[in-house]
Parts: sequence; structure tokens; C-alpha cells
Amino acid sequence: MSIFAPNSHILCREIHNPHQQHWWGGGSCFVLVKSYGFSFDQRKDEWKKVAKRDSRVGAGFLPDLSRPAAMEMQPIEDCDQLDKILDEAKQLSQPIIIDWMASWCRKCIYLEPKLEKLAAEYDTKLRFFCVDVNKVPQALVKHGNITKMPTIQLWKDGEMKAQVIGGHKAWLVIEEVRQMIQNFV
Repeated sequence: MSIFAPNSHILCREIHNPHQQHWWGGGSCFVLVKSYGFSFDQRKDEWKKVAKRDSRVGAGFLPDLSRPAAMEMQPIEDCDQLDKILDEAKQLSQPIIIDWMASWCRKCIYLEPKLEKLAAEYDTKLRFFCVDVNKVPQALVKHGNITKMPTIQLWKDGEMKAQVIGGHKAWLVIEEVRQMIQNFV
């Protein structure tokens, strides 16, 4: 019997050999010798004898695989594209999040995957976009009224409603963005 799990710390792969009456596990799992009624457990580089009655494979908390873990933010290249996105969002009554960032900004780079995970959480309620200020016309940057990076803005009904300037720790910025979303969604 084989069990495959997305995280090897939750479950391990087990192989049963019916001829030798052994159960073998890999990684940090245990080896259960059925004919002798005990097993050996290796954790923290120590081997420990464990009685058969104490050996269990418990179910862990498996992730919800029906939803993506992260969604890539769509880039905005120019003012016309931004206007088109804002018009579509206004017609759908759907707010959007725009991450204004720069490729040289360490905090921007560190924050991007965290925002992509946040985008996966809100995939049906709002859309996430990004703008690399070094690769777009300065008219677009002025349209967003950007002075510092990273700046995360929430736009609703064609206008900017709130923003978070992310010069501090990423988890704090994500919590501020999450609060900003909850206020307007």
C-alpha cells in the first residue's frame, strides 16, 4: 500500500512486503516489523524502540488543493491599459489592488510572493495587478501618485480609495493590506 501526501512531514510513503511481513517507511517515519510487534522510530537522529500499540499514522491537516496557493499578479504596462482595467472593474463593481514596485527594491521583491498568496485568497472578490515603475512611462507613475515603493493601492469605482506604503516588515504590510481589503470589499 502506498500513501502519497504533498507534505512528507504529515504522512510518509509506506510499502508493504507481504512475504516478509514488514512495513517500511521513509524519511522521518518508522519501520514496523509486524511479526515482532514493535518498531523503531527515528526522530532527531535518535533510534527509539516503540511498542506496536503506540505506533500510529495520524491524519494531518492537508491543504485545500482545489484552490491555487498563489496567483501571479498581472502587469500593467501603460496608462491606456490602466484606464481599461479601471473601466472593467467599475462595470463589474469589483475593486482592484495595484502593487507599485521596482525591480531594484528588496522590500518589493520580498513582498511580491506574499501578495501573490494573498491574491489566491481573494481570487473571486478582487484582482491583483503590479506595475514596475522602471519599465513603464512616468505618466503612469504620476497617474498613481507614487512617491515611495512598495506602494499597494486599492482602487474602486475608478478611483484610488486606500493605500499602504510598505517600508516595514512584510508580514505587517500584508496585515495592513488585508485590513484595507476588508474595509472596502
